[in-house]
Amino acid sequence: MALRLVAMLALAAVLGGCAGSSKVMLGQPRPPVDPAQVQIYRTPPAGSLEIAQLESTSAVGFGTQGQTDAAVARLKREAAALGANGVVLMGVGSSGSPVGMSVGAGSYGRHSGGGVGIGIPTTQRRAAGVAIYVPPGTPVEPGSVVPPEPEN
Repeated sequence: MALRLVAMLALAAVLGGCAGSSKVMLGQPRPPVDPAQVQIYRTPPAGSLEIAQLESTSAVGFGTQGQTDAAVARLKREAAALGANGVVLMGVGSSGSPVGMSVGAGSYGRHSGGGVGIGIPTTQRRAAGVAIYVPPGTPVEPGSVVPPEPEN
């Protein structure tokens, strides 16, 4: 029974820290594009059109670069689904998600049992940005595009 309780608590803790995203529409969506076409910008190019404010989170982990990359990739996928070909990255951060678990001890008649406590400090990476559409031929300021991460 105690093992089942521990398993259910662990599952609830993991599910509580799943990856996700949210959006607030700022303009009209366009036909979807391939996420590989979505550029990440530091500043919006003149003449770009805002489509939506986006926020995404990575899965729970230990604060790795991979989590940051996953949160930004999720932003790109969400933007592409709205027809945006760019995302102005507003920020990337992390939030703590301490996962703790404990099982008590007790006795009843001749039966007794013990318990174990576990604490694992984990984090989620969050990325926020604005999905934009940059019309073809729009001049882009040097340094406003964030270079893509090299593939390993």
